[in-house]
Amino acid sequence: MVLDNFGYQVDAKYGAARLDLGRAFTGISFQDGSAEASSPPPVLVLQKQCEWLFRTAGPDRYIEKILKCKSVATPDKTGDTIIKGPMQRVQFAEKTIKVVFSMAEEETPYMGDTWVKFPEGWKRCMGKSLDDPYAFCRGNTTDFKPFKMPDGRDCTVYPHCTE
Repeated sequence: MVLDNFGYQVDAKYGAARLDLGRAFTGISFQDGSAEASSPPPVLVLQKQCEWLFRTAGPDRYIEKILKCKSVATPDKTGDTIIKGPMQRVQFAEKTIKVVFSMAEEETPYMGDTWVKFPEGWKRCMGKSLDDPYAFCRGNTTDFKPFKMPDGRDCTVYPHCTE
């Protein structure tokens, strides 16, 4: 049997309700290669950074969050090379790969042109009306709509709720 890839899921909660959770799928892939290339250290540490992407959903415009995780370029401790892309499986015999996760400090909107950032936080664009499920800004940075936080609070600015 030859290892081609190793996939796993990351689960996280963003609220108290049972369904206030996000899931991201990530992994490591391997390929054939030469054993003559530089060998990684006995324990190779790979960095993954996760972030919450927020959006509104439903007629009451409840905040929902999507978890997104990606690899972060990390210098290899034995040389100054960056480990990225598929790893050469021949180099990893008898080695340990450790994955370390971190969370981004700031959340960003799930989709572009639907929120406008202000010093006090993000405001949800109005779109064509309060009932517009897509609510793209389309250059309108003065008309916004309220939304609900996962805990039910009515808000105008995310994440602090009020201006």
